[in-house]
Amino acid sequence: MYDTLRDRLRQQLPTSLVTVVDGPMPGRKLLVTPDEVLGGLGDPDLDRIAARDALAELEAGRSGIRHYGPQGQTTPEDLLDAPTLTVFVESWAPPPQMWIFGAVDFTAALSRVGKVLGYRVIVCDAREVFATRRRFPAADEVVVSWPSALFDQRGAQLGSRDAVCILTHDPKFDVPAIQGALATRVGYIGVMGSRTTHERRTARLRDVGVTDDELDRLMSPIGLDLGARTPEETAISICAEIIARRTGRPATPLRVAHGPIHG
Repeated sequence: MYDTLRDRLRQQLPTSLVTVVDGPMPGRKLLVTPDEVLGGLGDPDLDRIAARDALAELEAGRSGIRHYGPQGQTTPEDLLDAPTLTVFVESWAPPPQMWIFGAVDFTAALSRVGKVLGYRVIVCDAREVFATRRRFPAADEVVVSWPSALFDQRGAQLGSRDAVCILTHDPKFDVPAIQGALATRVGYIGVMGSRTTHERRTARLRDVGVTDDELDRLMSPIGLDLGARTPEETAISICAEIIARRTGRPATPLRVAHGPIHG
């Protein structure tokens, strides 16, 4: 188990380690990855429930404490007459990814704001003269490629914590980019353009077989309505929408919202 943990951490692969810190058999461990589960906490049902929860924490990039009954009970009524155990779920998750399609003026600003938020930023454009490290120094990687090639190679890496932002206005580039993003599990797909552009793009997407359910995944026009004018302000409106989408919040001003601010 420890060799697997070591190798996965060296390769920066998503991995979670569940350790019993209080209760029966302290120190027992369960190594959980998206592909396998190693070790055990002392009961098959407990292992199954803990592995399920560990994968959820891994997907969210969180670590924390959880409490179970000896067979994985989690509801208060099931725990009344059963001894409880406490586990620590430690998640090692690579940083979330932000893929930005289109080497345009807004891309430089969005890549900078994305890095501030902890994203690994990839800029992709098929035009070699525009897709350069000099123009996008904040990006972790600048890829000269058509969208379909990048999605074919790496699309399986994208998950709910990741974002795809399509900032182009060229149908031969943005339509394949949208199709590629829709074929992944990425949590956010934003597409730049006016409402008129969005309507024309939607018609083209339907022509190539994109369904209404798939169209509902698109945040287009991209970003929250903050009155943004500059590329930097637009980048903040996009990232604010990404955060709201990930957390499930309606992006209501705190002044008029009710309930706890954090949570």
